[in-house]
Amino acid sequence: MVQIGDPAPNFQARTTMGTVSLSDFRGRWLVLFSHPADFTPVCTSEFVALSRAVDRFDALDCALLAVSVDSLYSHLGWIKAIRDAFDVTVGFPIVEDPSLIIGRAYGMISDRSPDAATMRSTYFIDPEGIIRATICYPATIGRSVDEMLRVLAALQRVDTDNVVTPEGWHPGDDVLLPPHPDQAALLEEVEDPRWFHRTRPDRKGG
Repeated sequence: MVQIGDPAPNFQARTTMGTVSLSDFRGRWLVLFSHPADFTPVCTSEFVALSRAVDRFDALDCALLAVSVDSLYSHLGWIKAIRDAFDVTVGFPIVEDPSLIIGRAYGMISDRSPDAATMRSTYFIDPEGIIRATICYPATIGRSVDEMLRVLAALQRVDTDNVVTPEGWHPGDDVLLPPHPDQAALLEEVEDPRWFHRTRPDRKGG
């Protein structure tokens, strides 16, 4: 199973928008996410919401790439059904993975799994192709698009300067300063009762 900090395993596969390699996305952020099956209620709700949020991901210079075990033709039929039922066009590629090669390479499912029922995983991959965060849900619970965007924004924020983000952080909220790096720096702030939880206004890049 891939871990945070690992290079994202590369692959090449057929998608609803032609053949795609993971390496095609180098230079920008990528959210790679799996779903258990096409034409299922939870997955449909996710794809409608994600399709409506594509512009919000684009604003963060992030692409979306979906994957499931269903065939390309199942994906195409589902996309049409979503458009007809919800007046929404799925604006990102959906990878076919009938052999489970991608799912197993990423640890979405174990070698012991008889099917793909557990495949609802999300991987946040940075422009260098490194996995920076992961979220995994059971097949019965849908993802939160707002949380996906929040995690992406937080990852990008901490990359800009030496800060970390607190619980529930959103862009514009106060950020946290990292722990003191040594004893001398710590003792200098002995009078501050919150020396272990230092906040500052969010001045991006400063």
